[in-house]
Amino acid sequence: MTSAAILRAGRDDDAEGFIALIDACWAEYPGCVMDLDGEVPELRALASYYAGQDGALWAAEVAGRVVGMVATRPLRDGEESWEICKMYAAREMRGGGLAHALIEAAEAHARTQGAQRMKLWTDTRFDRAHRFYEKRSYVRSGPIRALNDKSNSIEFAYTKPLAGVHVERLDAAGAASAEGCLALILKECVDNDASVSFLPPLVLDKAAAFWRRMAADVAGGRRVLLAAWVDGLLAGIVMLDLDMPENQPHRADLQKLLVRPGIRRRGVGRLLMERIEQEARDEGRRLLVLDTRAGDAAEPLYRGMGWQEAGRIPGFAVNADGTLGDTVYFWKNVG
Repeated sequence: MTSAAILRAGRDDDAEGFIALIDACWAEYPGCVMDLDGEVPELRALASYYAGQDGALWAAEVAGRVVGMVATRPLRDGEESWEICKMYAAREMRGGGLAHALIEAAEAHARTQGAQRMKLWTDTRFDRAHRFYEKRSYVRSGPIRALNDKSNSIEFAYTKPLAGVHVERLDAAGAASAEGCLALILKECVDNDASVSFLPPLVLDKAAAFWRRMAADVAGGRRVLLAAWVDGLLAGIVMLDLDMPENQPHRADLQKLLVRPGIRRRGVGRLLMERIEQEARDEGRRLLVLDTRAGDAAEPLYRGMGWQEAGRIPGFAVNADGTLGDTVYFWKNVG
């Protein structure tokens, strides 16, 4: 059905279709009600509303009926941010790619206008929308907000960098919301012969369970998790384990430097390493330790960044083909 949808610029005379679409989507959730003139009067002339904010609006239609919509506008928050607004798809159109086409149109427009970051708000009840945004590499960020409207709406904030290569530290909410993307990164790397404690083929549920535990460690202050985006795609990660014995408060273990196979050789790994070393300094950890399979592709990176080999253990871990591989330990004083 999605292939039959026509995506075009939204118009003020789409008002009836937009109102019906949003009303139907809200009706799927208990307590969500539309007070058109009291709370969302802009729906009566939505194209003019966003044009007046230097934004843009799109509609998707099938046989003259509006079945999808999205808008975007600049936030002028000093971060070159644009907001995703009024993102809706009719129930019968979901799962066929229409939502992806809508948000891609909005992101592409924002990118041409110089946007460096995308932001959005979504009702805490809209769990399907949360999963969709998370698949698009958005992560939870910042506090929730209450709208004090008739629906008693409380909203989550989501965000992601849009352009270039960008590294950010994830808090507990960000780490939890990124679980699906992080699981996919881990699976892709393990299935492409990365030696990171798992064997291929890695089941996504197992990868997701691992990241669920890591998010709990982030929440408990035991772990630092960095994520890297490349042109809006969550593409790389690295962690710092802070949970050391009491006689080693100056030390931390660097773990799980992973970059999606199709996005390597763009400096993502080096940027993650530089940033995690800075995070270690900020945490008061000056001595870092890591281990990697001998001959791993990341080994030249470690050596080139001043990491010193401490030694190797023969036959430390099982390779994908069942043979035993050596592991090399590295250390670096970043203080």
